Amino acid sequence: MRSQMVGLVTRRFSLSMLPDKILWPLHRDGLDPIPRMAQWRAERPVSRMPLPFGMRAWLVTGYEPVRQVLASVDGYSNDFSKFAGRVGISVGQDPGGLGFADPPVHTRLRKVLTPEFTMRRLARLQPRIDAIVAGRLDAMAELGGTADLWHDFALPLPALTICELLGVPYGDRDYFQKLSTARFDLGQAGSAALGAISESLSYLGGLIESQRRNPGDGLLGSLIRNHGDEIDDRELAGLADGVLTGGLETSASMLALGALVLMTNPIMADKMRAGEGVDLMVEELLRYLTVVQVAFPRVAVHDVRVGDADIRAGDVVMCSLSGADRDDLIGDDPDRLDPARTPNRNHMAFGFGIHRCIGAELARMELRTAYPALVRRFPAMAPAVPPAELNFRRASIVFGLDALPVTLD
Repeated sequence: MRSQMVGLVTRRFSLSMLPDKILWPLHRDGLDPIPRMAQWRAERPVSRMPLPFGMRAWLVTGYEPVRQVLASVDGYSNDFSKFAGRVGISVGQDPGGLGFADPPVHTRLRKVLTPEFTMRRLARLQPRIDAIVAGRLDAMAELGGTADLWHDFALPLPALTICELLGVPYGDRDYFQKLSTARFDLGQAGSAALGAISESLSYLGGLIESQRRNPGDGLLGSLIRNHGDEIDDRELAGLADGVLTGGLETSASMLALGALVLMTNPIMADKMRAGEGVDLMVEELLRYLTVVQVAFPRVAVHDVRVGDADIRAGDVVMCSLSGADRDDLIGDDPDRLDPARTPNRNHMAFGFGIHRCIGAELARMELRTAYPALVRRFPAMAPAVPPAELNFRRASIVFGLDALPVTLD
């Protein structure tokens, strides 16, 4: 397992070293996709992209062609082995989980996991999410009028919620949260991240072993009780790691960036504070920000036509979710933040099709709870630095900030 995650981190380092002609779909102008995205979407919504390793690749930016690609069940493959050899990665570094699996493996694993993410099942977490939010707000109030909203609120909330979901013992939660945070810290040549990843995976392995002996009330315990004979420890670890990596940084980025929007949009903040149209506003923030900028890359299984493009079998197809969510087909004036936009659940913030984010409803629960509570507790909260000084990630698949200093009073 350690080699799998080292491979993932190595690929993330390699991503940061790629030239701008490849990375530009991940660039932003403030919170918006750069103007080049709109130009490509209008002129060539399915376009060839230069990639290393001799790969033929396509960038899909239009709403309809993105939906077409993501909706296909058998036209494309997400199988990790399809990419590994072509980019110099060992097949043994397969991270597991749903994102890099095809049917029938994907179908089997998703069928096992889906019941755990229904609204009925997740409702048991609402009191704990309420308590976690209240606890983080109390902790921020004790900081003396200033805070880092990323580290003090946005990151701990999903980290502790995931602990609750997985069934991490209460006494281990602070430790687990620190590991969850450190795994995304790529400073110091990644040494801190690699150590945290290795330690975290060792912990998950021990947790699964313990849950096999005495299944608890969390996700792992439930999967072991109901499907223990049909899912092995490696698959369980892949699913648990997918929950961690898929639900931590993405939700934390949404919480931080959504709070930034509210701090600079007093009308929307007032509505959120009053509890008016919270669901609509959460959906609009999800669409407007689309923090997961591109979907998992897919390899065409056979020749296929998407829009005006003829894609060959073996070509890599990358769908820009942030581009699709600013298409005119999503609604009127899509570059404008409209807190009353409706209907607004047709966005791509959680992807689409069989690989749509399985934790979408959990993310919504966190956002619907956190945003109103935050603006009620700190109605005068404001960025502590000018927007130009905020450290947005320049080329990250998950768009976000590394820090968000705020004044609370």
